[in-house]
Amino acid sequence: MTEPKTTAAGKAKPARKSIAKPAAPERKRGGAARAVADMLPDVGRAAFRRFGFVQSSVVTRWPEIVGERYAGVSSPESIRFPQGARAEGVLTLTVEGAHAAMMQHVAPAIMERVNRFFGYPAVARIAIRQGAASNRRKTPPARPAAPVSAEIGDSLRAIADPELRACLAGLAGALAATKGPPVLDLPIMGKVR
Repeated sequence: MTEPKTTAAGKAKPARKSIAKPAAPERKRGGAARAVADMLPDVGRAAFRRFGFVQSSVVTRWPEIVGERYAGVSSPESIRFPQGARAEGVLTLTVEGAHAAMMQHVAPAIMERVNRFFGYPAVARIAIRQGAASNRRKTPPARPAAPVSAEIGDSLRAIADPELRACLAGLAGALAATKGPPVLDLPIMGKVR
């Protein structure tokens, strides 16, 4: 508690009552809850642009763009464009060890594939830097797919694209080979059944 203040004449002054301010109304939070998967592309896009990537999908889809053979020994580092332009840029690749000489020989094919991915001549030159490729992923060995039933096989014959037909047949075979509920292998918790 505070003691009452005294004046020069020695008389006690009554303590001043503080006036309580009304509490500010609680701020409403904006919008409904959003899934994390909806927000991640925005976060990733900002980070990738800061480091020279116009599209983060160049990094995530690198094996699809250049093929597994070249993606296993290289990874895209950045794309630098001339000031004020979004074409005729320089793609910097990190290539492992002695594979740099091979990558120099296939640089025109890589430029063609990257430009086909973008849909316009985004890359005019490739700069190669030696280092460890960051996107080396070990793919799990492919399990043999179960044979597709005659009914599903008949429905797949109507699909004209042979690559799509093979992909759908593999998916159908993998689904037919499963028994029971899926088993998740989580690194933190072990196996969950």
